[in-house]
Amino acid sequence: MAKSPAKKTPKKIQVGFEESLWDAANKLRGSVESAEYKHIVLSLIFLKFISDKFEVRKNAIAAEHGNEYIDMVEFYTMENIFYLPEDARWSFIQMN
Repeated sequence: MAKSPAKKTPKKIQVGFEESLWDAANKLRGSVESAEYKHIVLSLIFLKFISDKFEVRKNAIAAEHGNEYIDMVEFYTMENIFYLPEDARWSFIQMN
């Protein structure tokens, strides 16, 4: 009795994490020159950082003083936190 040939499954090419990130960055970059792209990326990283700090402070203000004080700039600047208007927050950008 002859054995039937085993079916060969195609090998999946595994792409490294760094290469996946690089490919995603190139797709996002589009027609922007790579030398200029760093300004866009660094700005987004900075916005995410200050937005995270803002949200932590906002929650602390709400817990300590109530929701009526969460839009008072002074409560943020006294802790050296940037106050971000609603349409400049990371959460707003994520929704759009």
